Amino acid sequence: MSAAGLVILKRRIESIKKTRKITRAMGLVATSKLRKSRNVLVGNKLYFDKISSIFREIIKYIPEDNIYVGAPKDENCLYVVFTSDKGLCGSYNNYVVNKMKDIYIDRKEKCGIFLIGQRGKGHFERLNFKIISGPWELSDLPTVEEVKAIINSLVGLYKSGEVSEINLVYTKFITTVKTEIIVERLLPFERENAEGDMDYTIFEPSFEEVFEEIANAYLKEKIYYAAINAKSSEHSARMRAMDGATQNANDLLGKLQLKYNRIRQSSITQEISEIVGGSEAQR
Repeated sequence: MSAAGLVILKRRIESIKKTRKITRAMGLVATSKLRKSRNVLVGNKLYFDKISSIFREIIKYIPEDNIYVGAPKDENCLYVVFTSDKGLCGSYNNYVVNKMKDIYIDRKEKCGIFLIGQRGKGHFERLNFKIISGPWELSDLPTVEEVKAIINSLVGLYKSGEVSEINLVYTKFITTVKTEIIVERLLPFERENAEGDMDYTIFEPSFEEVFEEIANAYLKEKIYYAAINAKSSEHSARMRAMDGATQNANDLLGKLQLKYNRIRQSSITQEISEIVGGSEAQR
């Protein structure tokens, strides 16, 4: 290879080194964000379990004709789908999209999507999915205010009758290397088989007001719990993707550096041979 070829190879090596710096930095940032979101998730799990326990008790008293309970209708269903706002997170979004494709096979004409996350929009538009609302954005560490805006919009759609069933589709964080796509119903609520005895229970100021407050708190916490899980899974996927990219860069650099050294050594050897040959010719 000529000197010009060595220059091109050297430039490629420098370019990959710069890319490796970026992927390494992004991996460290993702690791830091994952650590924060995991801490929030662990703390939030305790509150989520407590509010869920209270909600399961109070829903026993709710009348069967209440708007919040009942069997879902097979029409006007809504899926709240959590995707990422940014890319470079491996196959995180693909798993969610593929899950929705499986769900939508039989219900495409009857259902819509409430999209959270910018990255899912292009996927669902190409598949001709009906996006009812969104994409909504969430920060790297979702806030209660962001969740309130989402739940207010969802409850508004449900109470107005525009949708008769709301489901959540999100990625549950289990470990750094293991996640799971969850599909679960948000509204209407499922009543427990056991019924509470109103004769021995006093609600202040009234059952309706107490239930409304508990239901709103439960819905908000349910969305928040899903959002924290989704973001933790996203950060984990990005961390793994960037670690993989950094390792690939290291492997490629090793091969290119070896190739560069061999060609350079061959070039030096050839130059020495030419010098020796020229010296011998002058004798």
